[in-house]
Amino acid sequence: MGKKQRKVPKIKRLSAHDPRLKSSSALFFQYNTQLGPPFHIIVDTNFIGFSIKNRMDIMQSMMDTLYAKCIPYITDCVMGELEKLGSKAKLSLKIAKDPRFERLPCMHKGTYADDCIVQRVTQSKAYIVATCDKDLKQRIRKIPGVPIMFLSNHRYTIERMPDAYGDPRQ
Repeated sequence: MGKKQRKVPKIKRLSAHDPRLKSSSALFFQYNTQLGPPFHIIVDTNFIGFSIKNRMDIMQSMMDTLYAKCIPYITDCVMGELEKLGSKAKLSLKIAKDPRFERLPCMHKGTYADDCIVQRVTQSKAYIVATCDKDLKQRIRKIPGVPIMFLSNHRYTIERMPDAYGDPRQ
């Protein structure tokens, strides 16, 4: 009987100018340096709806979770989706029009909010994405350095937030 030899993987060295190294300059050792108080949070359509169902004040709950000032942002696409829903989302639309929520104008065609949010977060790593949509969460998880805020057990939770800001699940 002969012993099986394990194949040792060959280590490749990449130079700093190699095009395969496409990481953001904001990510320094897996830590997003653009994140910090006040936190900029892009809010998705369903996040507002789930917050209403759980009777949570969005602004206050965000601040309680992150222990810092939060600035929620609503894109034109999210507003378009809320307006398309009509009377079903009347309260969500009223909350989205709150003056404490900042508007982000969209320069693209169509009103599909998920694509818009993914595009914005890919361009700038300075945002936290607030969503309860499973598909959108999967897409954002593929982008390094972008935390996701979602509702769990009647409270907001942050996924992939740097330890420097504390883990709200303590």
